Amino acid sequence: MTTNLHSDREVLHGGRKLAEAAGAVILLHGRGASAADILSLGAEFDRDDLAYLAPQAEGHTWYPYSFLAPVAKNEPWLSAALGRISEIVEDLLRAGISREKIVLAGFSQGACLAAEFVARNAGGFGGLIALSGGLIGPPGTKFEYKGRLDGMAAFLGGVDPDAHVPWERVEESAAILSAMGARVETKRYPGMPHSVNRAEIAEAKKLLDALVARDRR
Repeated sequence: MTTNLHSDREVLHGGRKLAEAAGAVILLHGRGASAADILSLGAEFDRDDLAYLAPQAEGHTWYPYSFLAPVAKNEPWLSAALGRISEIVEDLLRAGISREKIVLAGFSQGACLAAEFVARNAGGFGGLIALSGGLIGPPGTKFEYKGRLDGMAAFLGGVDPDAHVPWERVEESAAILSAMGARVETKRYPGMPHSVNRAEIAEAKKLLDALVARDRR
């Protein structure tokens, strides 16, 4: 189904209705993909007590160049994409979903966007699931973010080698998020294609299971 949030732009919505959901997962698709593609991942998580929201990027891309390009080359598209996520978060808060029950998740370009959003907006989120992605910036970037991610669970998975996302950036991103106080787990999958695999889905599901179990204690 679809729902229109505060941004007045269509967002695909699956899973439980917001008023009845135990939490919400914002799903961000990769370059060339669609909201419908990434929304199908929600069904794989096998948690029908959660709401899943998947915005569609204009032209099927959140920003035009590699996430390893100079950040300025991806502006103003990057800032617009981050702003769109902020709008969705604000709508979720207004719907009664607290920040600690909101998880940011994505694949490839969407994973980069999810990780960057959480780092730039540190504090209170329920978790991060970044599949084949990492923080945004060229090699040698000195990543500096304000705020803390104390206690937030994060799973970063990726294949290696990966022509799009070097494993070194996944590890670097995990180290930055850990230094900000997140509880980060990384898993490397050698010799696999640039796609979401069953082992990553299982790890993501564990994070979501723990989130809901914690809130029900």
